[in-house]
Amino acid sequence: MKPNPNTPSSSIVTRNIADITGDNGNVYEAIAVISKRANQLSIKLKEELNDRLAEFASTVDNLEEVFENREQIEVSKQYERMPKPTSLAIEEFLQGKVYYSTPEPEEVPVPRELF
Repeated sequence: MKPNPNTPSSSIVTRNIADITGDNGNVYEAIAVISKRANQLSIKLKEELNDRLAEFASTVDNLEEVFENREQIEVSKQYERMPKPTSLAIEEFLQGKVYYSTPEPEEVPVPRELF
């Protein structure tokens, strides 16, 4: 996953709540959508990192291990420098790249005994 150049590198960014509420004006729904997208991105990044680090897995101790550890550290640092999944999810949401739908509420029959 390549970092988006438009995503702010700083971890603290002030956001306008009106921008986040989206079309329906429901901030709670928008936060839930962003949260689910951030979880998806987090899982994807973790899988990518684990796949890249699995290349360095070795059962044999040798002199090349020191060099491999440096490469492994560089890969880890590269992922640490990437924007956090929450920041990526917020940017995707604000740019309209996240698709979601809200199901219509079901009508629940009320028992007559309550009247």
